[in-house]
Amino acid sequence: MMNCLVIDDNIIARTTLKQLVKQDKELVLVGECENAMDAYRKIMDEQVDLLLLDIEMDGMTGIELVKSLGTKNPVIIFTTSKKEYAAEAFELNVADYITKPVTPARFLQAIEKAREIFRSKKQEVRMEDDSFLFIRDSNIVRRLKIGDILYAEAMGDYVKLYTLEKFYSVHASLKDVESKLPESKFLRVHRSFIIQVGKIDTIEGGTLIINRKMVPVADTYRAALNRRLNML
Repeated sequence: MMNCLVIDDNIIARTTLKQLVKQDKELVLVGECENAMDAYRKIMDEQVDLLLLDIEMDGMTGIELVKSLGTKNPVIIFTTSKKEYAAEAFELNVADYITKPVTPARFLQAIEKAREIFRSKKQEVRMEDDSFLFIRDSNIVRRLKIGDILYAEAMGDYVKLYTLEKFYSVHASLKDVESKLPESKFLRVHRSFIIQVGKIDTIEGGTLIINRKMVPVADTYRAALNRRLNML
């Protein structure tokens, strides 16, 4: 089940979306808002899994609302009467972008995309607490919790896996290590470095600080990093 919030300053548009939501047994309508500020407060206070969100509204726009959510991470379907916002909207990794008027067929298509993303997120949450790797450190095979890895650094034929307490050297390529780490948490930022995004302390120019260690960011990876940051 997905808790769904409808946000649009047009009452007719809200009514249409609410009727479509009620026809899907896996959607739960938790409310409607006519402006982004009311929506922001509701999202902060309640569990909202899916936003059906207009872009052009007085005060805060739909795009500005999404950028303000911080660690809140609902699935987003934008609904708008104009097409020119599509490029900016998809930079926010939204599920879909529907041009009004919203038809039942187009709505169902967007909801299927949103449902797939929502299920993936739930699976990631279940895995993140207990996911681990077995690594060969010297002559010892160790169990290493993936969530403890701060970053990985390629060093010749080896990769160093850094945690808060120490690092482990494994005989592998950085590409091999990258394939074992969940994309939802880790990101390559340099040909020699993969970092856990949630472990970044600060960013200073082209350098990340993680646990008081400096990690370089290559220009070719900078755009991907910026997309992953919930930055105000």
